[in-house]
Amino acid sequence: MKAKTIVVGALVALFAMPATAQTPPAKMANVRGTIVKLDGQMLLVRGRDGKPVHVMLAPNFGVLAVQPLKLDDIKEGEFIGTAASPAKNGKLYAEEVLVFPEAARGTGEGHYGWDLKGKNDTMTNATITQIEVAGVHKTGKDRVLMLKSKDGENEVIVRPGTPIVTFAPDSKDLLKHGAHVFIRASVADDGTISAARVVVGKNGVNPPM
Repeated sequence: MKAKTIVVGALVALFAMPATAQTPPAKMANVRGTIVKLDGQMLLVRGRDGKPVHVMLAPNFGVLAVQPLKLDDIKEGEFIGTAASPAKNGKLYAEEVLVFPEAARGTGEGHYGWDLKGKNDTMTNATITQIEVAGVHKTGKDRVLMLKSKDGENEVIVRPGTPIVTFAPDSKDLLKHGAHVFIRASVADDGTISAARVVVGKNGVNPPM
């Protein structure tokens, strides 16, 4: 019980951190790639396009390590984030699902554009109100997630094999050369990129978002 309390407290502290102590940034950006090096509070990342990205981390920045989950682990009432892409039939199919710990409920709530794989991708951070079983495949059954957020209701289909993860506070020692990271960062008017948190891969499980 004491260990769980410590984890919940750490998560509350992490998600209470401001993205930057400066003037509110002009926009947000997603940084994906592998770490080149961490020099003090400056994290150098090799982006997916191979270009270097410098991210200034907050003095008390936090590290969140991803942990794998199974499709059957997703339950009604949980708060999740899911990047999805539309099929020709107009339905949204999940590219990944992140199950937020309860202490992080409400993070980034809403339905908006995303940039995981294609220009029509969306991100929905919302509460699961209902789960239905849809198509059946050799590898398992599709799940239809009914999601409700401040932006309304959305329906996302999750197929077997879709990456599903959660995360937990972890050591800054994970920020080493070659580690895969995802960073939701602030971009100031002068182009400076800053962040309060780094989501990092662990034990072969990399951030899918």
